[in-house]
Amino acid sequence: MTQTNALPADILMHLRDTRTLPVVSVVAIKLAVVLSKWATRRRTRLALGQLTDAQLDDVGLTPRAALIEQRRVFWQA
Repeated sequence: MTQTNALPADILMHLRDTRTLPVVSVVAIKLAVVLSKWATRRRTRLALGQLTDAQLDDVGLTPRAALIEQRRVFWQA
């Protein structure tokens, strides 16, 4: 399964940095970037719960560390 989040995020970052956009557009873009980050955090933290102990070891996490990370809320970095 491929992720297509990279391209839209790059475009959003470019648009966000463009100075010619109206203020409402800049705010909307910043909101979209934040929501995208939150969705990614939520999705990856949920995926941690699906990994086996061996897979967690492969990525350098203990089951306890994975559980702590998984329980964090999506807005926490």
